[in-house]
Amino acid sequence: MSAYEVLVSNITQSFLDHGYEAMTMSKLAKCCNITRRGLYHHFSNKEEAFQAMVYQNNARTRQDSMREGARLFLAGSNVLDIVTAVLDVRYGDTRRKLARSPFALEVNDYAFRLCRPVMIEAAALFQADFAALLEQSIATGLLALRPTISVGTLVQLLCDGARGTNQSFFAPLPEEIAARYREMSQAILYGCAGQAKP
Repeated sequence: MSAYEVLVSNITQSFLDHGYEAMTMSKLAKCCNITRRGLYHHFSNKEEAFQAMVYQNNARTRQDSMREGARLFLAGSNVLDIVTAVLDVRYGDTRRKLARSPFALEVNDYAFRLCRPVMIEAAALFQADFAALLEQSIATGLLALRPTISVGTLVQLLCDGARGTNQSFFAPLPEEIAARYREMSQAILYGCAGQAKP
């Protein structure tokens, strides 16, 4: 990890430990064991530092999720296992980290308020990577889509489902997140209901 990445990791932990509203640049510098001048060298204000945190987290979880998906694909895993693992790394890692913070709601709220463009860009990049992985699954016969469903639609549904799981009123406990993603992915991939007979 580069010195900058270490700094942003320390910034992440600082916001998780102390929240956004109570954080100042002086306090952030102290928490990160860096001088205020050193912190201002990288960021003009705490909003920029917070945005860097969200950007780095999204980049890391995107890369790690695709790495895990590729590993499982090459190991011959089934599509449900691959999809579950990809979603769990991409979305579950962040959710579990937030769950340990007494400021989870505040940090999550500020992420949506201050980092929407960063989050939209990260979602688009991840969904393109995820679509490519599912295209490989289709090409090798692991997955067959119905004629009315595109890979892009499937990816959107799976990602919407994972994000919805994270934001639900009855959100799973951190240790139950992967199982919830699996249930949701199974329902989307294979359906959970049929046409009722009249």
